[in-house]
Amino acid sequence: DLLEARGIELDTQRIDFGDKPTFEMLARGECVGVFQLESQGMRDLIRKMKPDHINDLVALVALYRPGPMDSIPKYIACKNGREKPEYLHPLLEPILSETFGVMTYQEDVMRMARELGGYTMGEADFLRRAMGKKIPAEMAQHRQKFLTGAAEKKIPKGAAEQIFDQAAKFAGYGFNKGHAAAYAQVAYQTAYLKANYPVEFLAASMTLDIGVTDRLNIFRQEAGRLGITVRAPDINRSEAHFTCDAIMDEAGRSTGGTIYYALAAVKGVGRQAMDHVVAVRTEGGPFTSLSDFARRIDPRLVNKRAFESLARAGAFDGLHSNRRQLVMSSDMVQSAAARNVRDRDAGQESLFGAAETAKDDLPLSTVDDWPVHEKLGEEFTAIGFYLSGHPLDAYAQSLKRLGASCYSDLLGDARRTSVKATVAGTVIRKQERRGRSGDPFAFVGLSDPTGMYEIMVFSETLSASRAFLEPGRSVLMRVIGEWTDDELKLRALTIEDLDAAAAQAGEGLKITLSDTAPIPAIASQMKQAGKGLITFVVPGSYAGQEVEIALPKRVLVNPQLRSTIQAMRGVAMVETV
Repeated sequence: DLLEARGIELDTQRIDFGDKPTFEMLARGECVGVFQLESQGMRDLIRKMKPDHINDLVALVALYRPGPMDSIPKYIACKNGREKPEYLHPLLEPILSETFGVMTYQEDVMRMARELGGYTMGEADFLRRAMGKKIPAEMAQHRQKFLTGAAEKKIPKGAAEQIFDQAAKFAGYGFNKGHAAAYAQVAYQTAYLKANYPVEFLAASMTLDIGVTDRLNIFRQEAGRLGITVRAPDINRSEAHFTCDAIMDEAGRSTGGTIYYALAAVKGVGRQAMDHVVAVRTEGGPFTSLSDFARRIDPRLVNKRAFESLARAGAFDGLHSNRRQLVMSSDMVQSAAARNVRDRDAGQESLFGAAETAKDDLPLSTVDDWPVHEKLGEEFTAIGFYLSGHPLDAYAQSLKRLGASCYSDLLGDARRTSVKATVAGTVIRKQERRGRSGDPFAFVGLSDPTGMYEIMVFSETLSASRAFLEPGRSVLMRVIGEWTDDELKLRALTIEDLDAAAAQAGEGLKITLSDTAPIPAIASQMKQAGKGLITFVVPGSYAGQEVEIALPKRVLVNPQLRSTIQAMRGVAMVETV
């Protein structure tokens, strides 16, 4: 639908199965959102396989399950020319040559039974079912029948036994080829869409999972990796579902662009309410002010909770940037909207008509906006992850000094060995439990700019750090981890408050002033001693001249100090050094 909206009609049942960009993308393992291929284990295998034909995907889908999975390294080595296919008997070569000598499909077992064991078509199907059910009595009968038939074809008994045992081990988990091919076709179709139309593909995928926060965050991260911007919800631009603008190349493929966050994906708003907002906007044009919004929407659909969630998510930033003021004034907005509905129902119109709606005359609470870190916290509440920024962004220089890794760095380590690292995160949730011994432990959910993850915290570390592990707090952790079933399991060794750790890292500030007036106000904020070196850049006596002055006293530098100074009149720039 998104492609059709810009004039591209695509029938995925008739796409080219030899599309080069699709196979190049798959060979890089860029399979987020691709049907059947997006697990970490599957992505690792497809990187090693480097598929260049649809049959490679059919085989991979069939082999990626217990039992047959043991044969994948052999398939990959033969496909890439590192090894030669091996056949237990020459009669197997015509059966298994397509899959480089690797038994892959249930049909392989049935054909083997017919051509090596003398089975009929019906008898071969009975063998397949018996192997799948692993019924000992039936297996014993089939084993003898197969060995007898193989002997008639002059196949040595030892080779026949080996072939039968290999087939029996495989068939308990094997796919039939038609099933695998159908899965592989859908895998290829979704890969084709992602490789050629990534902006539209990700927007559509996000609409599909509109109520699943973890999936939306994964797609948002994938968009960022591909250079696609995901914009915060906007009451005048977003639809109820995810939409996009794409940048096209000469071949008509999207090479970048913007995804507009869906209004209905904001928590606590409801699809019906957002369809109403979009319908009102479509009929009467963009909302010109908060007053105009209150005049036109139905508060029975867009209730107080929905309005506050939209405000926290930043949906009204284009009309009114003080999110906290909107949340604190939600009752006033709802009252105005309800009054307008009553007037409309009574057939009354304003004496001044449309002119009155051009101004935003709603009486709002007088209150400053949330500081940046609180605003991000409120946004997290409304969206389910940090979208417009992240609390750790303010610690970027400190985290470099502290040698902290991003969570994505740990996931991207292709060695998949044990992990020992320093990481930072903002706490999302904490669940405490008790082990068999009665000692407490906890699962702590965290977020960093690259994703969300979970760590386990055992009793001793938990008791030493419980005060830091509250939602919204940022921490620095020393962790160890192991890979289990394509998942990285992390355990915390030490946890400390990130503000305290950053202060010890010796981060400083370089403050550029347009005049010297704010210096007393800045000085009043620098009361706590620390390791941070403060440097001022102030105008000199002559035009264009600047003087740089380093303060002899070192102070505690944290994000709160930086944001406070940055907001002062007369401060042109604050840089972390």
